[in-house]
Amino acid sequence: MDKKPYITMEEVIAKQGEGKRGYKFLTEENGCVNGCCSGVSVYADTEFNPNPGAHDDQEGFYVLEGEGYVKLNDLEFPIKAGDSFVALPGVFHTIKTASEAKPVKVFWFHSAV
Repeated sequence: MDKKPYITMEEVIAKQGEGKRGYKFLTEENGCVNGCCSGVSVYADTEFNPNPGAHDDQEGFYVLEGEGYVKLNDLEFPIKAGDSFVALPGVFHTIKTASEAKPVKVFWFHSAV
Protein backbone atom coordinates (compact mmCIF):
# COMPACT_ATOMS: atom_id res chain seq x y z
CA MET A 1 0.00 0.00 0.00
CA ASP A 2 1.74 3.15 -1.26
CA LYS A 3 -0.69 5.76 0.02
CA LYS A 4 -1.93 6.31 3.55
CA PRO A 5 -5.68 5.40 3.35
CA TYR A 6 -6.70 7.69 6.23
CA ILE A 7 -6.22 11.24 7.50
CA THR A 8 -6.72 12.91 10.87
CA MET A 9 -8.53 16.19 11.41
CA GLU A 10 -5.29 17.65 12.73
CA GLU A 11 -3.57 16.80 9.43
CA VAL A 12 -6.45 18.30 7.44
CA ILE A 13 -6.32 21.60 9.35
CA ALA A 14 -2.52 21.76 9.18
CA LYS A 15 -2.67 21.28 5.39
CA GLN A 16 -5.76 23.36 4.54
CA GLY A 17 -5.76 25.97 7.34
CA GLU A 18 -8.18 26.82 10.12
CA GLY A 19 -11.54 28.55 9.82
CA LYS A 20 -12.59 27.14 6.44
CA ARG A 21 -16.24 26.62 5.45
CA GLY A 22 -15.32 23.20 4.11
CA TYR A 23 -12.54 20.66 4.41
CA LYS A 24 -11.56 17.85 2.03
CA PHE A 25 -10.72 14.61 3.80
CA LEU A 26 -10.06 11.60 1.59
CA THR A 27 -8.61 12.35 -1.86
CA GLU A 28 -6.23 10.79 -4.39
CA GLU A 29 -3.45 11.36 -1.85
CA ASN A 30 -5.17 8.71 0.28
CA GLY A 31 -5.79 6.29 -2.59
CA CYS A 32 -9.20 7.47 -3.85
CA VAL A 33 -9.56 7.10 -7.62
CA ASN A 34 -11.71 8.59 -10.40
CA GLY A 35 -12.50 11.79 -8.50
CA CYS A 36 -13.59 10.07 -5.30
CA CYS A 37 -13.19 12.39 -2.29
CA SER A 38 -14.99 13.29 0.93
CA GLY A 39 -15.18 16.12 3.41
CA VAL A 40 -17.26 18.29 5.70
CA SER A 41 -18.78 21.72 5.03
CA VAL A 42 -20.55 24.16 7.33
CA TYR A 43 -23.27 26.43 5.90
CA ALA A 44 -24.07 29.52 7.98
CA ASP A 45 -25.80 31.61 5.28
CA THR A 46 -29.58 32.06 5.51
CA GLU A 47 -29.82 32.63 1.74
CA PHE A 48 -28.97 30.20 -1.05
CA ASN A 49 -25.73 30.84 -2.90
CA PRO A 50 -26.69 32.60 -6.16
CA ASN A 51 -23.97 30.57 -7.95
CA PRO A 52 -24.64 26.95 -6.94
CA GLY A 53 -22.17 24.20 -7.75
CA ALA A 54 -22.60 21.33 -10.20
CA HIS A 55 -20.20 18.48 -10.93
CA ASP A 56 -19.53 15.84 -13.56
CA ASP A 57 -19.93 13.15 -10.89
CA GLN A 58 -22.51 12.50 -8.20
CA GLU A 59 -22.17 14.01 -4.74
CA GLY A 60 -23.83 12.49 -1.69
CA PHE A 61 -24.57 14.34 1.54
CA TYR A 62 -25.33 13.36 5.14
CA VAL A 63 -26.50 16.10 7.53
CA LEU A 64 -24.46 15.96 10.74
CA GLU A 65 -25.88 19.00 12.58
CA GLY A 66 -28.45 21.75 12.21
CA GLU A 67 -31.53 22.39 10.13
CA GLY A 68 -31.80 24.09 6.78
CA TYR A 69 -32.78 23.77 3.17
CA VAL A 70 -31.31 22.26 0.02
CA LYS A 71 -31.91 23.36 -3.54
CA LEU A 72 -31.25 20.79 -6.30
CA ASN A 73 -31.89 22.62 -9.59
CA ASP A 74 -35.48 23.83 -8.96
CA LEU A 75 -36.33 21.32 -6.20
CA GLU A 76 -36.14 22.84 -2.70
CA PHE A 77 -36.65 20.82 0.49
CA PRO A 78 -35.91 20.99 4.24
CA ILE A 79 -33.08 19.04 5.87
CA LYS A 80 -32.11 18.21 9.46
CA ALA A 81 -29.51 16.13 11.26
CA GLY A 82 -29.70 12.52 10.09
CA ASP A 83 -31.06 13.30 6.61
CA SER A 84 -29.22 12.29 3.46
CA PHE A 85 -29.51 13.36 -0.19
CA VAL A 86 -27.64 13.17 -3.50
CA ALA A 87 -26.87 15.69 -6.24
CA LEU A 88 -26.63 13.71 -9.46
CA PRO A 89 -24.16 14.67 -12.22
CA GLY A 90 -24.88 18.13 -13.65
CA VAL A 91 -27.42 19.06 -10.94
CA PHE A 92 -26.86 22.53 -9.46
CA HIS A 93 -26.98 22.35 -5.67
CA THR A 94 -26.73 24.69 -2.70
CA ILE A 95 -27.52 24.61 1.02
CA LYS A 96 -28.63 27.25 3.51
CA THR A 97 -29.30 27.19 7.24
CA ALA A 98 -32.71 27.78 8.76
CA SER A 99 -31.22 29.87 11.56
CA GLU A 100 -28.29 32.28 11.82
CA ALA A 101 -27.71 30.88 15.30
CA LYS A 102 -27.11 27.29 14.16
CA PRO A 103 -25.30 26.44 10.91
CA VAL A 104 -25.89 23.25 8.92
CA LYS A 105 -22.91 20.87 8.98
CA VAL A 106 -22.79 18.19 6.29
CA PHE A 107 -20.51 15.30 5.42
CA TRP A 108 -20.18 15.03 1.62
CA PHE A 109 -18.57 12.61 -0.79
CA HIS A 110 -17.95 12.47 -4.53
CA SER A 111 -17.94 9.16 -6.32
CA ALA A 112 -17.28 8.35 -9.93
CA VAL A 113 -20.26 7.54 -12.10
